Amino acid sequence: MVRTTVSYRPEFETADGGLLIGGIPVDRLAQRVGSTPFFAYDRGRLSARVAQLRAALPPDLELSYAVKANPMPAVVQHLSGIVDALDVASGAELRLALDTPMPSGSISFAGPGKSMTELTQAVASGVIIELESETEARRAIKIGERIGLRPRVAIRVNPDFTVKGSGMRMGGGAQQFGVDAEAVPALLRELEAADVDLVGFHVFAGSQNLFTEILLEAQERTVDLLLRLADATSAPVEYLNMGGGLGIPYYAQDRPLDLDAVGRNVHRLMRERIRPVLPDAHVVLELGRYIVGECGVYVTRVVDRKVSRGKTFLVVDGGMHHQMAASGNFGQVIRRNYPMAVGDRLDATEEDAETVQVVGCLCTPLDLLGDGVTLPRADVDDLLVLFQAGAYGLTASPTAFLSHPAPVEVLV
Repeated sequence: MVRTTVSYRPEFETADGGLLIGGIPVDRLAQRVGSTPFFAYDRGRLSARVAQLRAALPPDLELSYAVKANPMPAVVQHLSGIVDALDVASGAELRLALDTPMPSGSISFAGPGKSMTELTQAVASGVIIELESETEARRAIKIGERIGLRPRVAIRVNPDFTVKGSGMRMGGGAQQFGVDAEAVPALLRELEAADVDLVGFHVFAGSQNLFTEILLEAQERTVDLLLRLADATSAPVEYLNMGGGLGIPYYAQDRPLDLDAVGRNVHRLMRERIRPVLPDAHVVLELGRYIVGECGVYVTRVVDRKVSRGKTFLVVDGGMHHQMAASGNFGQVIRRNYPMAVGDRLDATEEDAETVQVVGCLCTPLDLLGDGVTLPRADVDDLLVLFQAGAYGLTASPTAFLSHPAPVEVLV
């Protein structure tokens, strides 16, 4: 078997050395899609991931899918039938969520800088508005008074602790996210005096964490904070969002998170800490990347093969305008390669291997999808597959850059 410079790769099905996505060979899927590049998401893997989470976590813990991770309508529709809630971060995502069978009361709307139009949408829809500031709270109150509906609100809290090891820190210190924990009591008093339905609290301290012990500590401290705030409010607390932060491996040094350890910890927190105080509250774990990230691939075709001063370049018809994260330009401090393979040569021998630069079709040296990647020899028209492409792919990329066509997305 050929080993690439990225040793981690999710276990997709194969047949005759070729990759299967949703049971379909990747070359046949390319013909079915009609063009390259494209993103493909595996429906069976999505369902299996949710089932894996259900098996590890308490039955009374609700799973919320963070739509921002992958807002493809077919993906959101599929997940709406197997998770308990949806979390959105824009008016467009809200409309998408409301098009699913998910009840509006099981949709939450988070994110700083919600516009008056978006807040009005949220109040009119009856979703939970996760308030990110005092200003946002006052706007929601005024909108409710103007349209004659009682806003359903929760306070998103910027915690008074920091979670180390997160790919993106979403809490602790000075943040645009949430209301500082020490400022929450004053906002509580303001909300309790207003005509709103204050349902609870949301704490999201950080994302993409692969360090199990750090994540367990963060969950403990999150529950401490949530229960402290619940005790400070006179309204019945019916909603506690613990955030998420569960990471997936991308690079050679990454190891998958110990989901069983996370599950045991959450079981204990629910049994010993939360249920004795709030027996009927909806307790939510909000996950995006962990649900969809390993369920998708980005498929791109080699359009040129060239050698420049001793280096072999494979030029593909995709690039960073579709999959910016894989190019290293979406939060990486040190650029590392995403897992990659030649779609029909997963069983190639070491004798077939070569080290190549995989570059996109954009006129910029930043358009680098693989730097010194060891792959089976690939020629023009071969399909290259980038794994871990189910989350923060197309919609997190500069799709309009240089005006190339948008890629197709399919759920199979």
